[in-house]
Amino acid sequence: MRLFVFGLGYTATRLATALEAKGWVVSGTTRERFAHREADLAAATHILSSIPPDGEADPVLEAYGDALARTDAWLGYLSSTGVYGDTGGAWVDESAPTGTGRRTARAAADATWLGLGARVFRLPGIYGPGRSALDRIPGQRIDKAGQVFSRVHVDDIVAGVIAGFDGPPGAYNLADDAPAPQAEVIAHACQLLGRPAPPLVALEQAELSPQARAFYAENRRVANGKAKRVLGWRPAYPNYRLGLRALSATTSPAITKADPPAASHDQR
Repeated sequence: MRLFVFGLGYTATRLATALEAKGWVVSGTTRERFAHREADLAAATHILSSIPPDGEADPVLEAYGDALARTDAWLGYLSSTGVYGDTGGAWVDESAPTGTGRRTARAAADATWLGLGARVFRLPGIYGPGRSALDRIPGQRIDKAGQVFSRVHVDDIVAGVIAGFDGPPGAYNLADDAPAPQAEVIAHACQLLGRPAPPLVALEQAELSPQARAFYAENRRVANGKAKRVLGWRPAYPNYRLGLRALSATTSPAITKADPPAASHDQR
């Protein structure tokens, strides 16, 4: 079996390592350098893209859309639960409309990959080794009533994609079972590290980057029932407590002034 990956970033590299251990041949590109890959696509049994839109366009679809439409290979795309926009904290599943939030280009790419017959994995905040609340303790915790975020451990994404190899085309939310406020996650990380939690600061008074502040403009809980039902997937880390506990033994924290509420969907 041969997997070709557009964008061997954080998550896709973990997937590649897991598959190579099973005897797969895995090759791929960085986000920027993926020209002249027609021969790789022709040889692949499975093709996965983890590259987000660049501006308003998906660069992979622009360069290889025709070839992807003709291939008999399995197709996969790592998308974002940001395609759902703001739900006011309500639960959202794959039947919900997309394209109403700030990620309109992502939603358009998501829809195009679905039209190609891909398995589209919609991901919330990604955390794992070297990328978790244990690694970046901020100087403040944001206090916004009712605000929650969904998240997923990188190894649970790997398991979900592998389960998707035998599943039908369509969209799948890969998220844990327990959306939670980021302030709560940071407090638990500090408890595991044996240090005091940073003070709570109201969102209006907080010093945040535009990217971090943008996360707080949307509030949703991501349901994962379809992936469980159709793919037989179960997260090994169904909540942040289990995930952080597993990571805590090997983490050396760094203090930062501010931290986004979850790992960026696009930095895979």
